[in-house]
Amino acid sequence: MDIKENIAQVRERIAGACRRCGRRPEEVRLVAVSKTIAPELIRQAYEAGLRDFGENRVQEAQAKRPSLSDLTVTWHMVGHLQTNKARAARELFHWVHSVDSFRLGLKLDQATVCSGDRLPVLVEVNLGEELTKSGAREAEAVQLADDLSKLETIELRGLMVIPPFLDDPEGARPYFRRLRELARTIDSRRLPNVSMQELSMGMSHDFEVAIEEGATMVRIGTAIFGLRT
Repeated sequence: MDIKENIAQVRERIAGACRRCGRRPEEVRLVAVSKTIAPELIRQAYEAGLRDFGENRVQEAQAKRPSLSDLTVTWHMVGHLQTNKARAARELFHWVHSVDSFRLGLKLDQATVCSGDRLPVLVEVNLGEELTKSGAREAEAVQLADDLSKLETIELRGLMVIPPFLDDPEGARPYFRRLRELARTIDSRRLPNVSMQELSMGMSHDFEVAIEEGATMVRIGTAIFGLRT
């Protein structure tokens, strides 16, 4: 496994998807999902130019961060976040992609660790209504955005989705389109502290389709680090 080569291939695929839909590669942030990945491999990815890394679990991020403290990294929480881990998450992460309830948003707001700074978050939407996945229901997302807009230290920047897994990546396209349309609906409300600038959608299997449908953040693990054990 050559992480540097893998990253170059992923960037080439991002550029190709952007060309097909008339976008610039700079519009898409590559978030390397490093769950279960050893710190030394994260360091290799950093040395290859990556600066955004995503973790799924607070405890794992807590264990890794000390050995990577010399790196200038933007850390993203991309997994399900329990409310009792909100304070730790606020201390560890620069972005939270997986806010799925007002209760979680409130806990993150109350856990502020630096006066005057707002935490950028995304609302995770469970468009497939899969019981095994977290996320707000599509019908609840607008009200959730309205509620989050009232919090003092949270800034809602967009939406996130993990569509149902299908062998053909094209099968995810309708879900990405629905998320984009939902973001437009929320944006039209002109809520304070809310902007729908970011769409976190697309993983190793389907990120090119996601980019064609407007993704601004793609969460890539396997295509960079290989299959997890």
